[in-house]
Amino acid sequence: MSEIVLTGEVKSKKKKKRVDPEIGVSLSWKTLKAQKQLIFMSVPIAIYLIIFSYVPVWGWLMAFQNYRPALSFWKQDWVGLQQFRFLFQDDAFLGVLRNTIAMSFINLVLGFVTAIALALLLNEIKVRFFKRTVQTISYLPHFLSWVIAAGIVATSLSVDDGIVNTVLMKLHLIDQPVMWLSKGHYFWGIVGLSNVWKEVGWNTIIYLAAITSIDPSLYEAASIDGAGRFHKMRYVTLPGIKSTFIILLIMNIGHILDAGFEVQYLLGNGLVVDWSQTIDIFVLKYGISMGNYSLATAAGIFKTIVSVILVFIANSIAKRLGEERLV
Repeated sequence: MSEIVLTGEVKSKKKKKRVDPEIGVSLSWKTLKAQKQLIFMSVPIAIYLIIFSYVPVWGWLMAFQNYRPALSFWKQDWVGLQQFRFLFQDDAFLGVLRNTIAMSFINLVLGFVTAIALALLLNEIKVRFFKRTVQTISYLPHFLSWVIAAGIVATSLSVDDGIVNTVLMKLHLIDQPVMWLSKGHYFWGIVGLSNVWKEVGWNTIIYLAAITSIDPSLYEAASIDGAGRFHKMRYVTLPGIKSTFIILLIMNIGHILDAGFEVQYLLGNGLVVDWSQTIDIFVLKYGISMGNYSLATAAGIFKTIVSVILVFIANSIAKRLGEERLV
């Protein structure tokens, strides 16, 4: 009889306690009060996102209209998907799409490879003063506007007294100066190298921070096992920053259609227009220069939707492979 009573007591203890909704509300209010400083700090960011990221979304309706600025919004001529059909039947847009994807891919590959390589090399420098000096010099171009940076690139590649032509001729690699900015097949490479020069130091910072979080005992164990510097890079440092690399890769894949605007617009000219135009320049050309706001909006919607889809696909692939992911 005592066993039955004990069993009943155990069962009664295992019953789930019913949480009073009023207690839950009070707990949430306590949490809000405890984090009120963080909430107040996030209010300006939330307002900024609402005003500049969500309110303008209503303008996407222009992509389904034959928009004319002189008419009110509700008196516009609705055309459905006509702008999107025209967009994908236009040879000019398909060429622009090709340029955008190509330059984005070049920037993506060169950006990751150079940033990781520079981070590994800086991590191996033992003289702190020299390491800080190299790091500072490498990320200074990041703070230059593309107007100044493009001017430096154009001057360096000029035919008359450009340093690139001068050095190549001194080394007898070329016989006469090359018009780098006048030949389309050089343009993608010039944009990629310009982005590397401007952003490699800045992109290296996050990898250096990730390297500092690696447990030093792993390097000590590798030294005991007889590993040299290159083996430590390969088997300790690179696996240690893999999660950071995966997260940044997922985020950058979402910007695959965001090849840029400033550098292509500033370095481009009539001779390389078939190689230099990106979606952003296409939107500017049709939206501002020609006044075709509906077609420009359709191109912008296409860019945004593809970017979101690519982020989710990359995140899903990373999840299936057991790697770090955004969500």
